[in-house]
Amino acid sequence: MRAAVVTFPGSNCDRDLVVAMEACFGRPVARVWHADSELPPVDLVGLPGGFSWGDYLRCGAIAARAPIMAAVRRHAERGGYVLGICNGFQILTEAGLLPGALVRNAGLRFVCRPVRLLVANRNSAFTSAYGEGPVTIPVAHHDGNYVIDREGLARLEGEGRIAFRYLDNPNGSVADIAGVLDPRGRILGMMPHPERAVDPLLGSEDGKPLFASVLAAIGGRGGSP
Repeated sequence: MRAAVVTFPGSNCDRDLVVAMEACFGRPVARVWHADSELPPVDLVGLPGGFSWGDYLRCGAIAARAPIMAAVRRHAERGGYVLGICNGFQILTEAGLLPGALVRNAGLRFVCRPVRLLVANRNSAFTSAYGEGPVTIPVAHHDGNYVIDREGLARLEGEGRIAFRYLDNPNGSVADIAGVLDPRGRILGMMPHPERAVDPLLGSEDGKPLFASVLAAIGGRGGSP
């Protein structure tokens, strides 16, 4: 299992994601800078939370055009796995790697608290280790309101590409969506922070099954191409 985490100017959860991945995967995680043009040989790329370029223009809009994102796109096209969390989710939508967009929370307030989630698809590479019942994972965002047109929503629901739904929607996201998958199920974008829920000292370990799921998926297929 080889993983890398990309840091953009304004990322503030990159170290958190590295620590969580190293704890769950049992091996060092590579650090990649936004201005790099290539990724090291990896199975999984993590795009962390934060405020890339201060959320100037739109959240994730500038980061989506950073040099490293061309390499992330090639990695995804080869069948590699990508996990975008919070700002990382925003970057994935701005880059066109996931459908929809993230806009201002319905209450126009920053939300920072644990939320209860329903695992809407337990058969994906990112969710297969979850059992029945809700999970608790924290959110911390101002622009986490997921929007998509009616036809796009129908495709997500019909293809089982909604990974997580909010049980108590904190931001107004359509259909209570908290995380979505790409058509191949190898790219996940989610607003909640699983890396902040991998240790009992953090108040929840409900993020660990996500990392266990992708580790099992990658191990079962012998790594990404």
